[in-house]
Amino acid sequence: MTDPAAVSATAAHADGLGFRDLMAWTDEETRKWEAWLRERPEALEVSLGEGRWKTVGALIYHVFMVERRYAERLLDQPVTPYADETPTRLDDIFAHYPEARSRLERFVANARPAEWGEMLTFETILAGSFDASKRKIVAHALMHGIRHWAQIATALRQAGQGEQWLHDILTTSTME
Repeated sequence: MTDPAAVSATAAHADGLGFRDLMAWTDEETRKWEAWLRERPEALEVSLGEGRWKTVGALIYHVFMVERRYAERLLDQPVTPYADETPTRLDDIFAHYPEARSRLERFVANARPAEWGEMLTFETILAGSFDASKRKIVAHALMHGIRHWAQIATALRQAGQGEQWLHDILTTSTME
């Protein structure tokens, strides 16, 4: 059986893609979204249907809070609770992003090879208790955001706000 810590320590070199690459791309995308939404703040109210995060703005807040909460777990810090009320103003929503990303970047930059395989046990808001390696948690935090931003792009297109940029990693300045 392969040691997960050994795999994660060499994965970026063997596969050519690492968490830092994904963080650079998702950061670039997030900053483009923020600029795009500043020109169209009404897009924050576009409906995503029923459920806990039923508007574009609420889902963006969720993305930032998940990244922050997982980064806090990785850094063994107190986990920030969700606010009782989801912010609705663009500045209030995006105010959560820099700290969340900074913490995740700090963990990835400073994690020792053996640390990637360490297991954490934690409670999620919707799915209950989980055990996961720190490597898997970083992957989840990044992929979670990527999936939700794709949902947001689709919902906005369906709502007639399709004048976006190409979201593919090939069209970004990341990984030249």
